[in-house]
Amino acid sequence: MSEHETTEAAAPATPLLRVVKGDPTAEELAALVAVVAARNAAVAAAAAAEKPKPRSQWGHPVRQHRGPHRVGPGQWRASSW
Repeated sequence: MSEHETTEAAAPATPLLRVVKGDPTAEELAALVAVVAARNAAVAAAAAAEKPKPRSQWGHPVRQHRGPHRVGPGQWRASSW
């Protein structure tokens, strides 16, 4: 390991939670950490399980192009899609 890698590993990570006001007990902090961790796990699981929705073909740019006009009986009616 180089000196730079050792310095990064020794540097403390930023805290996930910070008490701004009051003096919570150890049990209150443990309950808060458990709730936040459970929510983060649920959000991560939901994001991993979510499948991408199929794209609607209604607004697809290919639909703006019309096909060639065909000549023949009944084609005038068929030309209106």
